[in-house]
Amino acid sequence: MNKGQINVQTENIFPVIKKFLYSEHDIFIRELISNAVDATQKLKTLATMGKFDGELGDLTIQVKVDKDAKTITVSDRGIGMTAEEVDKYINQIAFSGAEEFLEKFKVEGGNIIGHFGLGFYSAFMVSEKVDICTKSYQHDTKAVTWTCTGSPDYEMGETDKADRGTDIVLHVADDAMEFLDEAKIVELLRKYCRFLPIPIRCGDETKWEKPENAEAKEGEEVKEVEVKYPRIINNTNPLWKQTPSSITPEQYLEFYRELYPMTFEEPLFQIHLNVDYPFNLTGILYFPKVRNQLEMQKNKVQLYCNQVFITDQLEGVIPEFMMLLHGVIDSPDIPLNVSRSYLQSDSNVKKISTHITKKVADKLEEMFKNNREDFEKKWDDLKVFIEYGCLTDEKFYERAKNFILFKNVDGKYYTMDEYRAGIETRQKDKNDIVVYLYAHDLATQHVYIQSAKEKGYDVLLMDGFLDTHFINLLEPKIEKCRFARVDADVMDKLIEKDEVMPAKLSEAEQTSLKEAFEKCANKEMFTVEIANLSETELPIMITQNEFMRRFKDMQKLSGQNNGMFGNFDRYNLVVNGNHPLASKILEEGDEAKKEQMTQQLIDLALLSQNLLTGEKLSEFVKRSVEMM
Repeated sequence: MNKGQINVQTENIFPVIKKFLYSEHDIFIRELISNAVDATQKLKTLATMGKFDGELGDLTIQVKVDKDAKTITVSDRGIGMTAEEVDKYINQIAFSGAEEFLEKFKVEGGNIIGHFGLGFYSAFMVSEKVDICTKSYQHDTKAVTWTCTGSPDYEMGETDKADRGTDIVLHVADDAMEFLDEAKIVELLRKYCRFLPIPIRCGDETKWEKPENAEAKEGEEVKEVEVKYPRIINNTNPLWKQTPSSITPEQYLEFYRELYPMTFEEPLFQIHLNVDYPFNLTGILYFPKVRNQLEMQKNKVQLYCNQVFITDQLEGVIPEFMMLLHGVIDSPDIPLNVSRSYLQSDSNVKKISTHITKKVADKLEEMFKNNREDFEKKWDDLKVFIEYGCLTDEKFYERAKNFILFKNVDGKYYTMDEYRAGIETRQKDKNDIVVYLYAHDLATQHVYIQSAKEKGYDVLLMDGFLDTHFINLLEPKIEKCRFARVDADVMDKLIEKDEVMPAKLSEAEQTSLKEAFEKCANKEMFTVEIANLSETELPIMITQNEFMRRFKDMQKLSGQNNGMFGNFDRYNLVVNGNHPLASKILEEGDEAKKEQMTQQLIDLALLSQNLLTGEKLSEFVKRSVEMM
């Protein structure tokens, strides 16, 4: 038995590995399985090249948990190692066998996972001792055993092992006993390794089945019996590695369910990425239905490197709005740090991000052009995603502006250019500005919508929670335009024309009318205005300044609705001075009755806006009965 010291620069290398190299201790299983897959893929490559003439046989990687012995064993039937290779790849930390193999045999690295040569040492994060038993695929080589207790000292010698390949035995440390639960290991394998290209087995799974060829007695059913099957962890040929033209819609949906078994709503559609220049990238991105709650949707896109799960924290790899999507991205060209736990920024990341954005925009535009009717049906579910993209990525907006849709209150859809052409003549004010009227709630704003329609105007439905921000984005981009909510003011002021409605009341009468309403109105909540409107318009309306309301909406969305910038809950109480009821109030000689009529009109306006509640609502009901 030979003894020696691992060739490292410091004796403190193991504490560094154990505490700082990897972000999560459970990554050890990913690294060991990745090494086993590497070893197996190398053997398959050699066989393809004619440099291995033996039988490949069953290449399944075996993971065994022995709770009594306190061990976890990872076994493969791959390329194995000679004594010289163990010395080079294990005793000299950070010498990557995968990189040397690629250089030696000049093959593409698409299926070789290893890069830094440190993966094996992650085993010491959970182990007090690690054994290696390995035999090379090469003829006339001896099997080798290697043992280390987490210090630079190791023992190495010859041993008996009949078959090629490598067994890694972890003697689990007292502070890592949680990993001796087979269910825990299965969970980690499914997290990190469920799409690796070599089958991985961990124990057995039980199914209840009726025995084959079993005959039931008359009047009885054949009873099911417990049958054990090898538990295979992974899908070795995930959908994103297959040719898009060969995949059916049902297969895409089935794979989505495989990725997200607890998500019951089907995605709208998917984009299959398949790029080989100027970088390698494959993947499938699914579009879920997104109505609100952006945060709940994030971290659903999974990053893989040669089918090894890396992370679902993809800030910087894909644009922020793309994080609302679900799916998989697999690329060997996304740079990872030494532990493969964190992403590193470089020019490739930016190129990949830009390309994904372009592919998504191209897919959306293709859908719009090829089947507009279907695109319109999906619009309400796509709207948040597209608006979020436009708000956070100027390049995406430039690509998306041709298929952004406006939906009006009648449920009709228009592109931005179509809508502009349709309203430009009718909804242009005296300053040559085209006013885009919109509502956010069909029920509570019905009166205002009808008022606009009676004047021949069209009203957009902007009921999304990003719409306020989106309107602010569009106004400077659309030439000579202004967005105004239908309840921001009376219609004649929202779209001012050169003609002015004459006043039926004198200035003194208008002042008296204003004072009567100010006496009854909540001064902290309302500013009273007298407007000269048509007699057919409502006698009183409640409006809210467009700027104040938008500011309030943005405060609410950003979580800063604390009132530090002032009170944005003030409304305008607009009294129609030309309405017959205005004159009736002025002519009323009984002050009590005059106040009752004024309060009744105010409460009716409040009721129409759902602003009349509690005691005030009860008083209104009682007063209404009395007036009848």
